[in-house]
Amino acid sequence: MKATLLPEIQFEFTRSRGAGGQHVNRTESAVILRWNLLETKAFIGVEKQRLLTNLATQLTKEGDLLIRSESFRDQDSNRKEALRRFEEILKKALFVPKKRIKTKPTKSSQRKRLDSKKTHSNKKRERSEKW
Repeated sequence: MKATLLPEIQFEFTRSRGAGGQHVNRTESAVILRWNLLETKAFIGVEKQRLLTNLATQLTKEGDLLIRSESFRDQDSNRKEALRRFEEILKKALFVPKKRIKTKPTKSSQRKRLDSKKTHSNKKRERSEKW
């Protein structure tokens, strides 16, 4: 992850949802990671455009990417998990697949395919003539 991203990331702490008893009711262990893609200085040009197109469904109207982590009981583990998921989302969004180079089948492979079709059809024809 780029070092210039860390100052742009904001963390909010809230109470976790679901079962957990008194611990859940008293502690703010859930973490919400907030990062604004529109105002970021870490990505410019092509990278920023790629992020905008790939993350369009995950952004808010203001351009924020929100990641909520509440799988652990302590705040620090949830913060680390949110950062790990954030990094994973960015890597996946910035991934550029290789361009596929179209290739034609070789002459020998074409010949082999036609030969196998001929032998198969001959086999079928011989069976039908016997009856």
